Amino acid sequence: MSRAVAVLLCAGGSVRMGFDKLLTPIAGKTAIERSMDALISGGVQEIVFAVSPSTRGFVESLVCPVPSQIVEGGDIRAQSVKNALGAIAHADIVAIHDAARCMVSPETVRESILSAEAFGSGVVAGKVTDTIMQLDGEHVLPLDRSKLIRMQTPQTFRFDRIKAAYESGDLAAVTDDCALYIAAGYAPHFVFTEGEAANQKLTTGADWQLALATYARFGTGYDTHRLVEGRKLILGGVEIPFEKGLLGHSDADVLTHAVMDALLGAAGIGDIGRLFPDNDAAYAGADSVELLREVVRRIESAGFRVAHVDATIICERPKIKPHAASMQARLGEAMHLAPESVSIKATTTEGMNDEGKGLCISASAVASLV
Repeated sequence: MSRAVAVLLCAGGSVRMGFDKLLTPIAGKTAIERSMDALISGGVQEIVFAVSPSTRGFVESLVCPVPSQIVEGGDIRAQSVKNALGAIAHADIVAIHDAARCMVSPETVRESILSAEAFGSGVVAGKVTDTIMQLDGEHVLPLDRSKLIRMQTPQTFRFDRIKAAYESGDLAAVTDDCALYIAAGYAPHFVFTEGEAANQKLTTGADWQLALATYARFGTGYDTHRLVEGRKLILGGVEIPFEKGLLGHSDADVLTHAVMDALLGAAGIGDIGRLFPDNDAAYAGADSVELLREVVRRIESAGFRVAHVDATIICERPKIKPHAASMQARLGEAMHLAPESVSIKATTTEGMNDEGKGLCISASAVASLV
C-alpha cells in the first residue's frame, strides 16, 4: 500500500471572519482538529502541519494519533506548501489540505488518495450547479457551467510529481496546487464531491454558520412530578399561583428538569440524576434555574452553546399560557438565549392519565447545541 502523507495548512489568517476561524471550536472541536481527524480516518499515515505564529502553540499541544511534524508557513499559501513538502522524508502520495475545509469527509480523503494511486492525482472538486456569468466591463458573457468546476481540497498527488512542480513553478502566479501541477505538464484527475456544502471552506460568516449547523447536536429530556398540597408550583423558574405544588427533592420544576436533561443529552455529559442526586442534601429545595446555569456552564466549557429549546408542559390545570412568556425569559437568560429561542407549549391529556386526573405534571423538551 502506498505511503500517504498529508500536508495540513494551518497558517492562513482570518481577516474576513473577524476572529480566528482555525482556533475557535465548532461544537467542541477546532477546524484544525476536525481536518486532522478526517485526514487520518481517510488513510494518511503522517501529517505535516504548516503553521503561523498564532496557530503554532495550539498545534504543538495537539495529540496527533499518527507521526507528525510542524513547519513554519509562508507569506502565501504556496510557500507554506513548499515548506511542508521539503520536510517530508519519504512518501508515495501527498494530500494537501486547507484546515479551513474542516467539513471534508474521510471518504472524500480516501477517494482522493485512491485516485492519486491510480492516476497520479486526485484533486477534489465540486461541480457547478448555478448559472455563471462572466463580467467584462459592460459586457456579460454566459458561461457553460457543464465545463466549470469549483476547486476544493484535499488535492492529492504522487509525491515526486508535486514536489518537482513546487520546486520549478512560479508560486506567486497560482492559488492552488492543481494549477502548479498543470503548469508542470501534468493532466489532473478530479474527484467530485456530492455537494459543495459538504466541503465548504470557512471564509465568511455564512460559512461559519453552516459549519455550526452541520455539527449541531440534539437531545431530549422528560420529567414528571406528583402534585401535592403545601408546596409551591414552580415551572420554568416561575412561581404559578395554584392550590398544589410539585413534590420533589429540589423545587421539583419539571419543565426546567426536562430542559436540563435535553441539554445534557445533546452534549453527552450525563443527566441531572448523576449531576444533582436526590439523596444529596446540598440540593434539597434547590432552585432548578440555578442548577440549569451550572448545566450550561458545563456545556459551554465543553465547547458548545445552546442554540434552541422546544419544551411542552403536560397538565390539565393550571393554565400555562399566561405564564409562558415569563418562563421563556427566565430560562432564556439562564441559557444565554433570546426568549424567542425558547419555545414553551402546553397540552392536556383530555382528562386521561395521571396528568389529566390532576395527580401530576409532566414536561418534555428537545434541545439543540452548536
